[in-house]
Amino acid sequence: MPSSPRRRPRVVPAGLSLLAVAALGACAGPVQVAIPVQAEGAACAAASEHWPDEIAGEAPRETDPSDPTVIAWGDPAVIARCGMPALGPTENQCIVVDGIDWVAEDLGDGTKLTTFGREPAIEVLVPDEHGPAPLLLPAFSGAAKQLPTNDYACS
Repeated sequence: MPSSPRRRPRVVPAGLSLLAVAALGACAGPVQVAIPVQAEGAACAAASEHWPDEIAGEAPRETDPSDPTVIAWGDPAVIARCGMPALGPTENQCIVVDGIDWVAEDLGDGTKLTTFGREPAIEVLVPDEHGPAPLLLPAFSGAAKQLPTNDYACS
């Protein structure tokens, strides 16, 4: 029986907390993730070739949907997604790691780190259980360097 073409969800939950995303993946099964709107571009295809092999000693986990532009490690899951909208000017904390600018946002139960000055952006969601989120950023430098830059930078 022929299978129907698989449709990729195009939902980008604006206010979804890390707890909500992590709770979806808390079961032994795949981590539930939303594919970002701009994930299909060449930049994210290149970035996904440079995802880290492990984060904090954890190997990648299966995601649902399975797509190379999203990846997860550990339980609770650290989740990375390429294809997020580029950030505009912000007053949130800006961090520079390996020449890559990142904006940090406290979610209450973890931290959201988003590339700044890159378009599209990579978003990394780090539950508090994994310790200080910025310490994980060097692992994402290779992927982030694949993304085109725009006019923004940490100052």
